[in-house]
Amino acid sequence: MYKVIKTEGMAKRAVMETVHGTIQTPVFMNVGTVAAIKGAVSTMDLHGIDTQVELSNTYHLHVRPGDKLIKELGGLHKFMNWDKPILTDSGGFQVFSLSGLRKIKEEGVTFHSHVDGRIIFMGPEESMQIQSNLASTIAMAFDECPSSVAERKYVEDSVARTTRWLERCKAEMKRLNSLEDTINKNQLLFGINQGAIFDDIRIEHAKRISEMDLDGYAVGGLAVGETHEEMYRILESVVPYLPKEKPTYLMGVGTPANILEGVERGIDFFDCVYPSRNGRHGHVYTNHGKINLFNQKYEKDMRPIEEGCNCPACRDYSRAYIRHLLKAKEMLGMRLCVLHNLYFYNTMMTEIRNALDEGRFASYKKAKLDSMAEGQD
Repeated sequence: MYKVIKTEGMAKRAVMETVHGTIQTPVFMNVGTVAAIKGAVSTMDLHGIDTQVELSNTYHLHVRPGDKLIKELGGLHKFMNWDKPILTDSGGFQVFSLSGLRKIKEEGVTFHSHVDGRIIFMGPEESMQIQSNLASTIAMAFDECPSSVAERKYVEDSVARTTRWLERCKAEMKRLNSLEDTINKNQLLFGINQGAIFDDIRIEHAKRISEMDLDGYAVGGLAVGETHEEMYRILESVVPYLPKEKPTYLMGVGTPANILEGVERGIDFFDCVYPSRNGRHGHVYTNHGKINLFNQKYEKDMRPIEEGCNCPACRDYSRAYIRHLLKAKEMLGMRLCVLHNLYFYNTMMTEIRNALDEGRFASYKKAKLDSMAEGQD
């Protein structure tokens, strides 16, 4: 199912076979929270920019339109017309991000919906049931993501509960995959390592969940307030204790530099809202730094966002025109910027894989970081 084909230091180049197709890693998953990439980007567009994996959100799809409806309509792949792998995150991050609207108990978490205020209960079993209804390729275990500044005692208790929840997730996933009416009976389960910025708690948790023989392992609870240096330190501490023969996933990270550093420390899977969110605000990535197309200096700039880029924006349109669209609040401006940014990320991952294949990742990483540091607006 998952095979490492090349290594360079801790960095891994691998191939993962799934029921919805092959994933070449390292990979960046394009985030479509509610089964769509924000910025009017269709699944046909995703094919055109070499997207391998799309990521959707369990909590958001449960709230609207409802996972039971999606199951009735044939599952998420059919619903959104996407034939490649989909990863669904478990709703656990909403335990963190909706902290003002939630109450955590051993059974699970009670939320007030951010849409209409109705009370929702989600525990390990409910999260697995929702993700089974969605029929994603990879389901994430239900966890709590403690704050990076939480007290040690709180983090210890939270991580112990997350471990108990993971055992319940695994049992429920096994049950669901055996049912007659389950759409994807080959749904995979990834567990999540937590522990805030306490190296020893992280390592112990990594050891414990590694024993459960899951389909993959994520490092969660990073990029939530700690420094980049702390994040890299945690990865250096934890990844060696996760199974080398299983995929590793750094959740919610990040910038191009974060991804390069993550790959160097043994990460296979990444996701982040940055390329789409920044694109919607006119901030676009190039090999010579990030530029803000709202800046006056691009008003008469007839060059593409990046010379030589083969994305739909750069092939046909100028910085000046895209800037005009953004200023006029035309949706096309946002769409073109998001397409460019996702293409930039997906292309960077192809470059990373090629560099690993050819044993030159270290020199590629240095050259890429040096280049991107040149001309940021």
